[in-house]
Amino acid sequence: MNKVVIIGCGNVGMAYAYAMVVRNIGVTELVLVDINRAKAEGEALDLNHAVSYADKGVRIYAGNYADCRDADIIVLTAGKNQEIGETRIDLLHKNYEVFKSIITEINGVGFGGIYIVATNPVDIMSLVTYKLSGLAHNRIIGSGTSLDTARLRYLVGEAIGVSPNNIHGYVLGEHGDSEVIPWDKVTVGLNPIDKLLSLAQKSQITADVRNSAYDIISKKGNTAYGIGVGLVRLTRAILRNENAIFCISCYDPKENMYYSMPAIIDRDGVREILPLSLNSADKKMLEQSITTLKDARDTLLERAK
Repeated sequence: MNKVVIIGCGNVGMAYAYAMVVRNIGVTELVLVDINRAKAEGEALDLNHAVSYADKGVRIYAGNYADCRDADIIVLTAGKNQEIGETRIDLLHKNYEVFKSIITEINGVGFGGIYIVATNPVDIMSLVTYKLSGLAHNRIIGSGTSLDTARLRYLVGEAIGVSPNNIHGYVLGEHGDSEVIPWDKVTVGLNPIDKLLSLAQKSQITADVRNSAYDIISKKGNTAYGIGVGLVRLTRAILRNENAIFCISCYDPKENMYYSMPAIIDRDGVREILPLSLNSADKKMLEQSITTLKDARDTLLERAK
């Protein structure tokens, strides 16, 4: 039996829930929790009407924090949405108070599973979850640049006419404006990407990856589908103990910060963070990205005193 609780029935939470029904990965119980109880109940009803068309059945219902007690995974998607012209860091102070309230409630029921954090700014909200929950840091996983990495692979694939499944590369650091693409690590088959893309093409793709969310938000108000399916893939890796590699937001004790690095994911969360071998320019950019996150963290801590 695998039980997943979604906290937050907004666009991302429901994109994830819908993808869970369509791509059922062995979850037997899916619980929806939202400050608006009627919204959670309505979403549960709507999703249940899709179950008969899915390959496997899953019990879906609106619940409360008590349902977190025996959950395997809690997916945190609650919080304020990123508005037009707003950066992910701008959301920090709004969503800190939301998380403080939620995690205090969950702590009260004795949850000991794994958190997946999707709420922005995801790196700092993952750190907040770690600090407030009291759980081991390997059990707190931020979605991080898993979406940015998917965008990178899609855009490279479009440029060279190859399936994104066969593009190998990662986006590191902040899920935000300071993220880093180590282009010399991007490969297609055994070929380095420099043999397939020009400098101008790489520069354009870098900008497009970084600005994708802003572009989508300006056109439709939110991003949901990519992250929703990505969260399902991450959930599957945990529940099936896959030892799969994802570029997700995980804890660096040296920096006391969460940021995205390639890591091996198993049933206990982050099994191992893979070592990075970066050229001097990419290393410097990653250090700057971490500094950006630490500055935001320190501002939050100062205001939270």
